[in-house]
Amino acid sequence: MTSPVIANPTIRPPAPPEAARDATSRNAGMTQRTRIFRTGYRGLGIGLAALSALAMAACSQDRVVQTGSIYPYDYRDRHPIVLSDKPHHLDIFMRGSRLDDRQTEDLDSFVAKYRKEGKGRISVQVPRSEAGAGRTLDSLRARLRDAGIPANAYSVSHYEPTQSGLAAPIRLSFRYMAAQVEGPCGLWPQDLGISDPGFNMRNEPYWNHGCATQSNVAAQIADPVDLVRGRTPGAVDPVRRSANIQNLREGNDPSTNYRQDGRSGISDVGN
Repeated sequence: MTSPVIANPTIRPPAPPEAARDATSRNAGMTQRTRIFRTGYRGLGIGLAALSALAMAACSQDRVVQTGSIYPYDYRDRHPIVLSDKPHHLDIFMRGSRLDDRQTEDLDSFVAKYRKEGKGRISVQVPRSEAGAGRTLDSLRARLRDAGIPANAYSVSHYEPTQSGLAAPIRLSFRYMAAQVEGPCGLWPQDLGISDPGFNMRNEPYWNHGCATQSNVAAQIADPVDLVRGRTPGAVDPVRRSANIQNLREGNDPSTNYRQDGRSGISDVGN
């Protein structure tokens, strides 16, 4: 007797061909839509990133973030001493029919400086319509001639006074080489308060620091060429050198003691 065949509930019968094709088409459509959605999101992200970069670029044109120093730290680099041509002036005022003693001394000092440091010709500017200007100019010419300044070493021109009623002098000037700071002092490009946190955090000296000191040093230099090179050593004093060597051999202090009591002259000091 043949036993009946019982269907296994865990095994499904194969689907017909039409159903398999429908499922395959359905899966393909879902995969294509997913791919389209992913591609769309990726394009949207790229577009947002580009817009953000443009916005940041637009902001950077108006505001620049500085993280490092914008000028030299050393004050000698910020305010260097340079050699340049500067004008030297002297104003001669009309006082009587000739030069007085005070202005004669001023003119002699002006001529001495011109002989030592002057460049080019002396410029003499005479005010127009000024009473006594002609007589003062004649006295000035005579004084220059006596000092050895020929007529071709200076030029005479006229100018109009800017304000009537004020004393208008005869202006003499020439150019000479002098030491000075390259730029002007008194500049404050940074706020020393709290508005510039980057500058405060760097703990750097402010721009104007050291400019006045450099200006004072430049003004006290007698010969600007000393800033370029040293001077040639002078002759050695053999007498003074021998005395110092002898003191060192005997164990004595070779330095000189200058007495201020007035009982010894300079020639007796150190001998």
